[in-house]
Amino acid sequence: MRERAVLHVDMNCFYASVEMAERPELRGKPVIVGGDEEARHGIVLTASYPAKRRGVKTAMTLREARRVCPEAIIVPPRYDLYMRYSSIARRIYNQYTDLVEPFGLDEAWLDVTNSMHLAGGDAMLVAREISERMVTELGVTVSIGVSWNKIFAKFGSDYDKPDGLTQVTPQNACDIVWKAPVGDLLYVGRATKAKLNHMGIFSIGDLACADDDAVRRRLGKMGAVVQSFARGLDDSPVRPFEPGIGDIEHVVKGVGNGITTPFDLADAITARQVIWLMGESVAQRLRAQGLAARTICAYGRDFKTLEGRSRQTTLERPTQLTSEICKTAADLLCADWDFEGGARIRALGVRATNLVPADSAVQLDIFGQEEARLKELQLDRAIDSLRGRFGNHAVRRLSELSDERLADLDPQRDNVVHPVSFFA
Repeated sequence: MRERAVLHVDMNCFYASVEMAERPELRGKPVIVGGDEEARHGIVLTASYPAKRRGVKTAMTLREARRVCPEAIIVPPRYDLYMRYSSIARRIYNQYTDLVEPFGLDEAWLDVTNSMHLAGGDAMLVAREISERMVTELGVTVSIGVSWNKIFAKFGSDYDKPDGLTQVTPQNACDIVWKAPVGDLLYVGRATKAKLNHMGIFSIGDLACADDDAVRRRLGKMGAVVQSFARGLDDSPVRPFEPGIGDIEHVVKGVGNGITTPFDLADAITARQVIWLMGESVAQRLRAQGLAARTICAYGRDFKTLEGRSRQTTLERPTQLTSEICKTAADLLCADWDFEGGARIRALGVRATNLVPADSAVQLDIFGQEEARLKELQLDRAIDSLRGRFGNHAVRRLSELSDERLADLDPQRDNVVHPVSFFA
């Protein structure tokens, strides 16, 4: 059997690179793409490499970024533009293989096992050609990893940035991958890394050679997963992507919306109002994509410690109804926060996961509630239509109008979150 040839393409400093491609006068300068400070979204989303070399980091506050890099040029994000660049990039990828799996807007895996003969029969030649085309056709650089599996291909794209090409083979994996810190492995986050370090596991090679039972006892089921990743045993396929089909069917395993509020939420009534705004936009997107959700998750972040808390529940039947999604999310959120005891929320959000087609067969209830649900769905769709024609503020809830602090929030336009997962 022929060994797989998998590429992972990562567009370097994506948002900043797009801004520099659109505005050549920014090239070579410390560019920061950041949110709205007045709305308390003032964090660094992406920074160019000149800015990073001066100490600017993603998620740093813009105030802190200005302190470490006073000459930084800060520009607001333009998500529609970034989505357009991402779409063009994927059209380029599809000229080399029909097996393209996006991993967010700026990353994608390509399986070129059966198509690399179109570019000389060498996966590295394919990678080099794609890299050159991205610069000439889009004006952005990419880092590309080449390997026999998705995990090591992803490692390769992170290994040499910016504008790097790295091939990880069974022959050099011990020298390249195993010597790297264990935190460089996909899905070994900060908490997992700390647990592994506590066990004396500091490199990816340490993890690969560690006792299986000890890792599983410490990390649970995920321990077996990341240990198999470290050993290069990933055989997950690159899921095909068709250019004419929306990303949600290929990438997004959940539809969500979150916001850092312009003010701290100190009572349940206001928290419910904001969570309803977020949930309503989630429901609207589900209906637009013809999807329904079985699982609803609500999360909040403490105003002082920035500690996040989340709860989720699985519904008896999948839904795309605004009221069902919003009420469930609001109940989940408020059950987790003691406002009377002084709890205050700085940021919150709603996620709808475990998605199914909206027309999937379901077991009807025996109490005749389905007719009422259908009428409610018709009302939701009528509101969607009005908002589609006249803007999201064409139809608004009384709670928005009764609190002037919520007047300018437009969750359908802003704060869009599309969670992405490696796992199917």
